[in-house]
Amino acid sequence: MLDAIRPGRQGSLRRNLSGELAYLSFLPSSLQGCLPLSLSDGAQRAVSDCRALLGEMQGMARFIPNVGMYLTMYVRKEALLSSQIEGTQCTFDDVLDPENEKNASRDLEDVINYVSATERAVELMGSMPLCTRLLRAVHETLLEGVRGSEKHPGELRTSQNWIGPNGCTLNEAAYVPPNVDDMRDALSDLEVFLNEEHTLDPIVKAGLAHYQFETIHPFLDGNGRIGRLLITLSLMNDGILELPVLYPSYELKRRRSEYYDRLTCVRETGDYEGWIAFFCDCLLESALDARDSMRALAELHASTERLVLSSMGRGSANALRLLELLEGSPIVDTSYVAERLGLSASGANSLIRAMTELGVLVQRDSSKKRYRIFTYEPYLRILRSGSEPLR
Repeated sequence: MLDAIRPGRQGSLRRNLSGELAYLSFLPSSLQGCLPLSLSDGAQRAVSDCRALLGEMQGMARFIPNVGMYLTMYVRKEALLSSQIEGTQCTFDDVLDPENEKNASRDLEDVINYVSATERAVELMGSMPLCTRLLRAVHETLLEGVRGSEKHPGELRTSQNWIGPNGCTLNEAAYVPPNVDDMRDALSDLEVFLNEEHTLDPIVKAGLAHYQFETIHPFLDGNGRIGRLLITLSLMNDGILELPVLYPSYELKRRRSEYYDRLTCVRETGDYEGWIAFFCDCLLESALDARDSMRALAELHASTERLVLSSMGRGSANALRLLELLEGSPIVDTSYVAERLGLSASGANSLIRAMTELGVLVQRDSSKKRYRIFTYEPYLRILRSGSEPLR
């Protein structure tokens, strides 16, 4: 609750309006005002380990064949994980299943839009600084045509919002972000912070930027998802990542309650150090999983390629083309394979049968004789890690 906030280096409370309409909102301090931080030895080690790990992943990405396919999967996984933090119940297989494209659930539509928003953000980073204008464009893509589309996609809020249980009033809210004028000032400060030269480590900077964005809460909907995307964009902006080789929501989702509590604790007590220690620990765990997954995917590619070449003789050329297709679309049916590889239906059937016999493909429902769906199960097993919906 707002009455738990003790004014300090994190900010203070602002009184708004008067009489029966009076309410308090939070006025955050600029991030420059919280520096320097006094990080624990453990937090400093986590920062150092994170830097080393992200550097290793960048190096791996330059030399792994088909790495673009894996990065596409990483973007989809982050979209799913971040959406699951907000309550989305769909699975990784739901995101990849071509059967769902025409009849997507509302949860799945949210994830698909998040993928598009991430791709839009990475594209825009090549032509403009990391700024409010970029975040607004990404927000517009995130909410276009899905839940929340009535909440002004791409537009900063022009009214007071608040956070709390469904149906709570402004004065019952657990947290009331800055009023509209303070929000705009705070966003301007954040934009400067993101783009000015710092002695601050970029990983710490990304953690502070995420906290500040969530505290400002500049949109009527989608703040959590845009704020988590900002973590990756900040690391890219500072040259720590060249590509989105990370899905930072992996550990934040697993520790969701603590994640929210840590953000609240900064607002209430100014404990930036506790938040950064938690953030760096989560980012390190997420990076470890992403690194291990990338290694496992590369090893799987090499071993499957060897298996195909040693087992299929003259048929290996089409089988290798199918393998490349599966690394971008690991759930397929016969018509999809025929269309993408330019094969006849019988040719696609024969190729799928051969890959099934090798154990590369698995039929999803073995009782079906028609309209069969096949999955590249060893590949999906690697990517599904940590992607089960929260209950």
